[in-house]
Amino acid sequence: MNLKKSVNLLLAAVMVFALVLAGCSKENNESGASSGASGSPAKNKEITLAYVAWDSEIASTNVVKEVLQSKLGYKVNMLQVDAGPMYLGIADGSADAMVAAWLPSTHGENYYEPNKDKFEDLGVNLDGTKVGLTVPSYMDISSIEDLNGDIAKSLNYTITGIEPGAGIMTATSKAIEEYELKDWKLLESSSAAMAKVLQEAYAKQEPIIVTGWTPHWMFAEMDLKYLDDPKNVYGGDEQIHTLVRLGLKDDQPDAYKFLDQFEWTPADMEAVMVDIFNGTSEEDAAKKWIEANADKVNKWIDGI
Repeated sequence: MNLKKSVNLLLAAVMVFALVLAGCSKENNESGASSGASGSPAKNKEITLAYVAWDSEIASTNVVKEVLQSKLGYKVNMLQVDAGPMYLGIADGSADAMVAAWLPSTHGENYYEPNKDKFEDLGVNLDGTKVGLTVPSYMDISSIEDLNGDIAKSLNYTITGIEPGAGIMTATSKAIEEYELKDWKLLESSSAAMAKVLQEAYAKQEPIIVTGWTPHWMFAEMDLKYLDDPKNVYGGDEQIHTLVRLGLKDDQPDAYKFLDQFEWTPADMEAVMVDIFNGTSEEDAAKKWIEANADKVNKWIDGI
C-alpha cells in the first residue's frame, strides 16, 4: 500500500467517525429537548384530551393542556365533541382523558352509567357546580312552577338552550314534562349562542330564560338567579370528575399522575372563563392563570 492510498483511507475513516459522532449528538439533543419534567424520554409522550365546547370545559381543558405541554413535555391533541361522543371516546380509547364529567345528575344516567366499566374515574376535580333554568334577577319569578303563569307569554313560551345532547338539555326536556309546561319549547343552539341571546336581553332588561350552569362567566358579568326546582329535576349541587381511558396509568404514568392530582375551585375556573370572555385567547388565558397560580400547579405535578 502506497502513502497516498494510506492517507486517503485514514481520511475516509475520520469522516465516517465524525458522521457517527454527529448523529449521536443530534439524537441526544433531540431526546433531551423533548424530555418531560421528570427527565424521562419523550417517546410516546402524546395525549388526546376530549372536551365539549362549553365555556367551563374550554377553560379547564386548556389549562390541563398547557400544564401537560409546558411542564411535562407532552404533545397534546384537543378533540372537541358533543357530550355523548366524549364519553364514548374515553370508553373506546380513541381519546385518553377528559376533565368534564358533570356528576351525578347532568351526565350520570345517559353517559356515565352505561360506560362506567370502560374507563377509570379519577374522582372530583371541581366541587360545587350547579345546573338549572336561569333568569335575570330583575324578573319577578322564582320557581319553575311559575312558568305556567302570566310570565309564559312574555317569554314566548321559549327556553333558550345549548347543544342538543347536552345533559342539561335532557334534564330541561324532562322538566317541561314534569312541570307540565304546555306549549313550551326548548330551543337548541350552542353555549355561545345562548350566552349571546342572554346578554342582548339583559342589556335591554327584557325577559329571558336559559339553561344555565355554574361555574360560568355569565354569573360574574350579569346579575342572574336559578329558578327553584321543587321536583328536583336538575338535582342538587354537582361535581366535575376526571375520566381516563383504561391503561393510561401504564402507558402514560406522568400524565396519569398529573390528571389524578388535578383539582381546582369554581373561582379558579371562572377567572379563566372571564379572561376568555373579555377577549384573551384560550391558550393565553390558560397560561396567565398558570403563571399566577404556580403553587397550585406545582401540587398537581408533585412527584412527577
